Amino acid sequence: MRWRALALLSTAELLAMTLWFSATAVAPALAAEWTLDAGGVAWLTMAVQLGFVCGAALSALLNLADIIPARPLFTGAALLGALANALVVLAPGAGAAIALRFATGALMAGVYPPAMKMIATWFREGRGLAIGTIVGALTIGSATPHLVRAFATVDWRPVVLASSAMAIAAAALVAVGYRDGPFAFPRARFSWALAGSVLRHRETRLATLGYLGHMWELYAGWALVAIFARDLFLGHGAEPGAAGALAGVTGFAVIAIGGLGAVLAGVWADRLGRERVTIWAMVASGAGSLALGWLLAAPLWIVLPIALVWGFAIVADSAQFSAVITEVAPQDAVGTALTLQTSLGFLLTAFTIWLATTVSDRVGWGPAFSMLALGPVFGIAAMARLKNVRFAATSDVLAAHSRPESVTTESH
Repeated sequence: MRWRALALLSTAELLAMTLWFSATAVAPALAAEWTLDAGGVAWLTMAVQLGFVCGAALSALLNLADIIPARPLFTGAALLGALANALVVLAPGAGAAIALRFATGALMAGVYPPAMKMIATWFREGRGLAIGTIVGALTIGSATPHLVRAFATVDWRPVVLASSAMAIAAAALVAVGYRDGPFAFPRARFSWALAGSVLRHRETRLATLGYLGHMWELYAGWALVAIFARDLFLGHGAEPGAAGALAGVTGFAVIAIGGLGAVLAGVWADRLGRERVTIWAMVASGAGSLALGWLLAAPLWIVLPIALVWGFAIVADSAQFSAVITEVAPQDAVGTALTLQTSLGFLLTAFTIWLATTVSDRVGWGPAFSMLALGPVFGIAAMARLKNVRFAATSDVLAAHSRPESVTTESH
């Protein structure tokens, strides 16, 4: 039953999260139709990011993920997100489309964090693999726009409507086929203080800080990689059209391989420890960020394998921050903790995407990619601290159980 639940939720997550990237896939066509400059095109993506942040923050403040059962929350959010996305085809201009993209992002806060909580109800052992599979599905969805942009020449409206149809299918899958597993989390009552109590909880706070270090690097790196690849192929003599297509394929490959990284890291984390695997992944991705931007003139047979290893590592740890939250957060506040963690992470990405693209334009690829390595340094420090805290807590519990029980005698 749990493997069936994992397959169902992974499929639903992949289908629903196509809403996030639907406008990105057809951004050139939208730019031509609405005469958008580079900033306007960027807002089609940034609006979803900021919408998700606002939706997730509101959800955390109102405890929605802990007081509303996950199945209706996911289903309703996916259906409303499909509607908001479909209305883009009727938008009279870019302003209305950006507002609808913001609404779509806000509704995705009812899809992504609840899906991680839902699968955790089926997996106590193997939870890293389970959440890693969910994140792997999201990662492949993130990569798809690069492939569409490399090959698709169709009108943009069917692409947008197709993503809404996929989200409706995701809602139907969850509504009809999903039930909570045997390790369901207790329902919480509404409390304004719940989000604050989550932030004051030390282990949850450290896991969230580690996630922020990871997110500093992740989405900014994804935003840069296809543009970097285009410059790479142009520098090796490709024609502009061919360079664009090759860059799209490269961007897809580098991001999509992270889906495999998320799944394998889940297996390793279940066996070796979540903190340890997140630290290893951030060491590898941070090293890749330090190196990749300086290799623009290097042979392709050197650059492309390094980019693929970097893409594998940069998302490998993502699910494990969420898996840690399901284990260490107060059990009646897991949904709020996951939502708060993701909202803070995506808020940070709005800044790092802007910063990384600005640095790459003004200074070059080497400093832009190297700057991303600051996130893993910070994340490694947080997860090393969390590892020590959890080890100390486990040692205290074992010591308490190993003490001989005191015996009292009563005289009668």
